Amino acid sequence: MLGVLLWWSLNQTHHVWLRYLLPVLAVAFAVWCAGAAADAMHHPDPPSVVIDEIVAMPLVMIGLGARWWHVVVAFGLFRLFDIWKPSPIRETQNLSGGIGIVLDDLLAAAYACGGTHLVVWLLSLTRR
Repeated sequence: MLGVLLWWSLNQTHHVWLRYLLPVLAVAFAVWCAGAAADAMHHPDPPSVVIDEIVAMPLVMIGLGARWWHVVVAFGLFRLFDIWKPSPIRETQNLSGGIGIVLDDLLAAAYACGGTHLVVWLLSLTRR
């Protein structure tokens, strides 16, 4: 849910360039933090590290409106793909360090973004 708050905060800025720069910086920071946490905890993907989910959620919402049901569908699909990990998401977990920890969430975000756009489009057809 912190990822939804991050997305909402980014949406509030009137500086469009910040909406793109801050997520890129956040992903880079998440890769570093997740890698450092994995090293410190001696675990390849510590369950207590959630920064990867937080920085991925704004990517799910790319091109979507701020309607409450868009957020609910996007969040639900993101969690589904993050837990299910269809190919090639599953394979990215073989990558070591922070990149492997964060990349699977970025791919799950891309799947969820596409899925949410599909749901929005299909529902728009029913209203015509």
